[in-house]
Amino acid sequence: MAEVKKAAAKVVAKAAPVKEAVKAEEVKTEAKVAPEAEVKETSKAAAKTPAKKAAVKKATVKRAAKKEAAEKKTPGRKPAVKKEEVKATVNFQFNGKSYTPEDLLKSCKDVWKYDLNGKEEDFKSVELYVKPEENTTYYVINGDVTGSFFI
Repeated sequence: MAEVKKAAAKVVAKAAPVKEAVKAEEVKTEAKVAPEAEVKETSKAAAKTPAKKAAVKKATVKRAAKKEAAEKKTPGRKPAVKKEEVKATVNFQFNGKSYTPEDLLKSCKDVWKYDLNGKEEDFKSVELYVKPEENTTYYVINGDVTGSFFI
């Protein structure tokens, strides 16, 4: 039992310096804050003489500039100026007929859906080749399905 008390006394003795270390850290943090307050008080007292007023004013301006610089956020990249996009319309005209790319794409989707029994979700990409002299549009759907339709 005496051994247990001695061991407990050692543990308590070791714990005491930790509390002192924590208090020392608190004092250090308070010391960091305190110089600013002292500078303000000293600057007010030193401001009584004209030569010291100028020195105090310069120091105050420098501190204010540092604070502003720290508070200012550095601006990121400026947004790119958008150029006006050219609005284009393409029409295929031949033999008295006129087609837009949207018309040809719609016809191709209809061929995919109704003639080839494909699902709309499976229609991922398409390449269209228009041959006006044959009144035909050739297609390659999803890179592997080929065919043509009359226009």
